[in-house]
Amino acid sequence: MMFTRIVKMTFRPETIPTFLNNFEEVKERIRSFDGCVFLELYQDRQRLEVFFTYSRWQSEAHLEAYRNSELFQKVWGQTKPLFQEKAAAWSVNTLHHLP
Repeated sequence: MMFTRIVKMTFRPETIPTFLNNFEEVKERIRSFDGCVFLELYQDRQRLEVFFTYSRWQSEAHLEAYRNSELFQKVWGQTKPLFQEKAAAWSVNTLHHLP
């Protein structure tokens, strides 16, 4: 069963341009990682420092392979120091998907 990974990230306002530049550089590599079938980045309309990534994975094993990859280590290593608050993440089963 496919599932979706939702990550909420709150950045210090002055670090948002750095985050967006970093995301632009790696988004295609994340999306083309084995097992990733969907990737989007959202920004809260009220609190502009709050962003969400939504990624859909073929299986939990695929997500874990990504989380243990050199790519993830690089991405997370660049992203985590920019946070204003600790990130929150959810893994949810995809029950319905209407393209």
